Formats: sequence, C-alpha cells, structure tokens
Amino acid sequence: MEKRDYDAVVVGSGPNGLAAAITLQQAGLSVLLIEGKDSIGGGTRTAELTLPGFLHDVCAAVVPMAATSPFLSTLPLEKYGLKYLYPTIEAAHPFDNGSAAVLKRSIDETAGLLGDDADAYRRLIQPVVRDWTTLAPELLGPLRFPRHPLAMAKFGLKALPSAAAIARRFKTEKAKGLWAGMTAHSIQPLSNLTTSAVGLALIASGHLYGWPIPKGGTISISKAMAAHFEAMGGKIQTGLPVTNLQQLPSAHAVLFDVTPRQLLSIAGDRFSSLYHWQMSRYRYGMGVFKVDWALDTPIPFTAPECRQAGTVHLGSTFKEIATGERQTSQGNHPQRPYVLLAQQSLFDDTRAPAGKHTAWAYCHVPNGSSVDMTAIIEEQVERYAPGFRQTILARHTFNTVQLQQYNPNYIGGDINGGVLDLGQLYTRPVFRLSPYNTSARGIYICSSSTPPGGGVHGMCGHHAARKALKDIFKISI
Repeated sequence: MEKRDYDAVVVGSGPNGLAAAITLQQAGLSVLLIEGKDSIGGGTRTAELTLPGFLHDVCAAVVPMAATSPFLSTLPLEKYGLKYLYPTIEAAHPFDNGSAAVLKRSIDETAGLLGDDADAYRRLIQPVVRDWTTLAPELLGPLRFPRHPLAMAKFGLKALPSAAAIARRFKTEKAKGLWAGMTAHSIQPLSNLTTSAVGLALIASGHLYGWPIPKGGTISISKAMAAHFEAMGGKIQTGLPVTNLQQLPSAHAVLFDVTPRQLLSIAGDRFSSLYHWQMSRYRYGMGVFKVDWALDTPIPFTAPECRQAGTVHLGSTFKEIATGERQTSQGNHPQRPYVLLAQQSLFDDTRAPAGKHTAWAYCHVPNGSSVDMTAIIEEQVERYAPGFRQTILARHTFNTVQLQQYNPNYIGGDINGGVLDLGQLYTRPVFRLSPYNTSARGIYICSSSTPPGGGVHGMCGHHAARKALKDIFKISI
C-alpha cells in the first residue's frame, strides 16, 4: 500500500467521529482526528452559557443510548474520568391535575402507577426489554438479515406502527401521555410510521440501564473518548474547519462526521452524478429552540415525582403533544409545544454553585425557524411548576440558526442529522448496500445521517470505520 501521511483521517469530533477514530486506531492504524472548533465534542459539549460557575450542556444532556451502546460500553472510559450519575426517576410526565406518570428502572413500578393500563404496558414493554440486549447490536446498525429473525419480527410489529396506533392500546390519559412523551423524541408527527421505534428503544434502555447524566456534563464523554484515542497513539488537531479535501493530509481513507449537505460542499466533485443527486435529495427534519437556565432553586414542580426526575416531558395528553408535533411539521409554532426538560444539577453538584441549580430544555420548531420561543417554553414549565419564573437568575437561548452556527451538523436546527421517518430510517443518507460508503473510493460518511441515526451512542462512526477497515485495509473486526 502506497505511503500516506496517515492511514485514515476522521473529520469531526462528535461521538460518532470519536468512535470512528477509536475503532480505526484499535485496528493498529495511524489515525488523525480533525475538529473545526478549538475544542472537541460536537454534540457533547458543556459550557458556562449563563453565569460563571453554571455548567450547561450545549447540546446532548441525558444519554440513555450511551449506556446501551454496544460500542461505547466496551471502552474503558471510566479510566479517563467518565462517571454516570443516575436520577431517582429516569423520566417524569406531569399532568394538569398535579399527577405524573413516570419511567422507573422497574417495569412493575412503572406499570403499577398506570392503573387500568398496567397490564397493557407490561405486554408492550416486557418482550422488548427481554430481547433488547440480543437485538440492540442489529437495531443500532445498518439494515441486514437479522441473526434472530423471530425476535426481530416481534419487535418490528411494535416498532413499525405509528406512535398514534400503539397509543390505542391504552385506556388512560396517563399511559397515553407517558407514551407520547417518549415517542416525541423522534421529532416528527406521531402519526408517522416507525415513531414507536424511538419510544420503545428509550423505554427499554431506561428499564435496563437507566437514563444517566455524565458527571460534569456531556463534555466528559468527549474528553474520555479523546483521551482513550490518544492513549492508543491517535492524533487530534483542533481549530481546522474543513471546507475542501485539499486541506487534508494524505490518507487511504477519510471518514466525515458531517451531514450530506456539508459532505457535498466538501467533496461533491469527487462523487458520481447519481450519488450527488441522491445526497442532494436528503431530507432534514424539524429543528429545536433551546433554553438553558441558571436557577436560584430547583424547579418547583407540583408533582413530587418531577422533582426526582432527571428528565421531564411537558405536554400533558397524547392529543396535545400529537397536535403540537403535527402543527410544527406543517411550519407552525404551537402555543403549547412539547417541551423536553433536563435537571442535571439535582443529581450532579458540579453543575452549579452551592445551593443553586441549572435546567436545560427545548421545544420543536419548523426547520430554520428564528422565532423566539423563550416565553412559550417558560409558560409550559410554569404550567406544571407555578413560581418557576421567580427562580430564574439568567437564561441563554439558541434558535435554529444559532444552533447551526454553533454546530454545522444541525442543519436548520435538526439535531437528528435528518428526519428519522420510514423513508430514511435504514436508508439514510441514500439507498445503498452500505450506507457509509460514498461513490468515491476511500471517502466515507459516519455521522448521525447514517444508521442508526441521532443519539449519543457512537454506533454510526463505529460501523463506518468497520466498513473502511474491510474495504481499504482488508481488516475484519
């Protein structure tokens, strides 16, 4: 093989870029990881966004998929300072009457609080949890013939329908609301096929592994992965935004932790006309408007369960959340949007000065929206926590334009790297035998725009690196 500066170069240091770099380095290659910003992290960064001493997760906050990741779980990241903290309650879903549904580690405890829907919840969730460790390596990867076809078929019968269809299994507003909060993580109308898959994966992860919070912020994940990579001999270069291939040192393989739009801008002239056309048709989904707060006290939720939860889903009934998601997908801004909120400082005292707290939240908005949703989000919090506004010391906001400026992978504020509907679930970014290969030999895409999509799990990067190892270096792992 012809001598190059490096065997492989990875562009982008989010969890997928770091996972790709580690996988390549584990195979004994010489690997350079390049990051455009002055520090690593991508979607896993933490910063003092509001006041000194208040640490806010800039993008990802609570990381259930990191705990269940078949790749990240194999790395000795605790050796490099990563420590997961586990909330008393994984997630809570409050209602206007002061009650709340909750996701706990125990299936029976979770089901037992759903009244008449306890048995329906068990029937839906118990088989998924039972089979999850068997299915996860296949579900969190490219489409292929399953090693456990019967278990996969059973999962598919629940995962392929829309969240709205599965909700009809429940009788109570409490169970339907809990389901809506979970499935709305899919960031698309709940009437879409496969929206149930996201909810099932998150619930199964919660029951099996919990919904952990990294101590010190999600940057702890990035730092631990980078330290492990460098300890194996990998090299990291920051402060180099890559806009064309000529900026890169020579390498046998280049893996890009970017979305299709950026990859076309960087290397489009190297691709076939068909691949270029396919990539140009890639669809991005709804964006998010995000708020971070520095707080004088914890959020005074009426429901006591919410005061013990790491994550809180705001939006009450299934109907309200489904209506809001549909309106947003149609280009509107609901007055009562679904709000996803995290309370890291309740469980991590490194996040704020003694006695003070932080909170993190976002709602979904049309892609590219510049509308300020601060007041609407705070009204949703106030609805379930009267007096919340009086606890605010300072706030920081990101609209979709600002999110994309901060992280170019968030096109129009889309934090999933492209809509995760049936048409792009396993065929992202294009329909090919391998979604990680481009039409140019030696150039790969390893971002959340490839299977299995968004989330802090590193599986997109790991699978892309495995493909490059097999194609270019004839190494199978």
